[in-house]
Amino acid sequence: MGKGDKKTKKGKIAMGSYGKTRPHDFKKAKPAAPAVEEAK
Repeated sequence: MGKGDKKTKKGKIAMGSYGKTRPHDFKKAKPAAPAVEEAK
């Protein structure tokens, strides 16, 4: 598995393509944690 393999992350980086192995939108992949308010 390497640069010529479409199914690996390394191969997708070499080809410049995206998919399940290499998600394009990183904001949707990791949602922000909700803000925690302190009780008074």
